[in-house]
Amino acid sequence: MNISTKGRYGLRALLELAKNTNQEPMPLVQIAKAQHLSEGYLEQLMMPLKKSGLVKSVRGAQGGYLLTRHPSEIRIDEVMRILEGPLYVTSCVGEGEGNICQEDECCAARALWEELHKATTKILQSYSLEDLIKGKNKR
Repeated sequence: MNISTKGRYGLRALLELAKNTNQEPMPLVQIAKAQHLSEGYLEQLMMPLKKSGLVKSVRGAQGGYLLTRHPSEIRIDEVMRILEGPLYVTSCVGEGEGNICQEDECCAARALWEELHKATTKILQSYSLEDLIKGKNKR
């Protein structure tokens, strides 16, 4: 599994919004500047986040983006699924047509891949945006 810039940068943008405690819309240019990200790329990342309902946009001179839920309610696994799609360490433990391993009964490593997938999912589910902002370590 390799989390791309979509997942990493998108998470950084959401963390910037989570730090926005005054709940005023945050302009994209401000998020990009604070996180040292390309404004154009960030605009692309906001589209799936908006479509999923994690963020909303406000138009106008005082416009920008806002989280739609409290940072404590937004789990990191949800963010990663929106930006990256399903996070499987290998396609053989994935779900859906074309992702199921045909060798599952004879593959000695399959149990390892399933355990690794479950552990990764559990870790991502255990953190919220608020946890990351406050520096809480779940280990």
